[in-house]
Amino acid sequence: MKTLFKSLLLGVAFVPALALAEETAPTWQLDVREISLSYSNTTVGNAREYSDSPISAYSADSQYNIVGKLDAFLNRSDEKSFWSNNLMLNYGKLKIKPVDEEEETSESADKIWLSTDYALKLWKYKDADIGPFAQLAFQTEFTANQDSPRYKAFSGREGLKLFEGKFVKDLYLAAMQEYDFTYSDKKTMKHGWEIGLRAEYPIREGVKLSGSAKYTDYVHFSEFVPTDLRYDLDLTAKMEVALTDTLAFAPYVSYRRGQARGTDKVGTNLMVGLQLKYADLFDL
Repeated sequence: MKTLFKSLLLGVAFVPALALAEETAPTWQLDVREISLSYSNTTVGNAREYSDSPISAYSADSQYNIVGKLDAFLNRSDEKSFWSNNLMLNYGKLKIKPVDEEEETSESADKIWLSTDYALKLWKYKDADIGPFAQLAFQTEFTANQDSPRYKAFSGREGLKLFEGKFVKDLYLAAMQEYDFTYSDKKTMKHGWEIGLRAEYPIREGVKLSGSAKYTDYVHFSEFVPTDLRYDLDLTAKMEVALTDTLAFAPYVSYRRGQARGTDKVGTNLMVGLQLKYADLFDL
């Protein structure tokens, strides 16, 4: 936790110093990357082994469900740096009432994410900027899943990033630290590394492929908590068909895979669905 606080203090001191050195006025944009409603079929592998996990994706039932999502960014850009602040809300819940049985409720998605990300523009590769970056984030959930506690964690990342390219929007490799206080009796400091990618590719006018990938590998833990993940892989791919300038219809597939420290079984979550998506960019 001390390492995370040191990173926060350095970041707070670093940003104003760079701002004073700017030669041109910065630009601000509100990037509403996604407001969507999705219908999907979820298939969960080895859910019984992960029934106590605070991560809903691995302990959900295999069912049809509806998921709502908001993903918005407040960005500040200048000649030397790019500062991005992100709010992401994602929630999916299913209620089932079998004949002559009590109603069953299952969450297939539940995430609240707040982050601030600062990157320097030191080099150029074609149309993309490259430079070191630092990120601070907080993640939690709207509700606890069944008998497990609500996931809560602060995290920090420091590494190298390629960003704002024509096709590759983000590509980064970073060392990461996470302070997990999901369980009141076991507060865990985790260390590892992470690689992430977000890309878009236009097929023809009004149709594009988009996707994201993130892999986190945890290499050190301060405490043993059986539900902590050794690694976490998250993949998403969409084919977006424009209905208007801001509205799109998108068939999609997402896959998540991870393994907890307390079991040799792998947890998986596969979603195949249809999405109605709104996105727009506002100059401030």
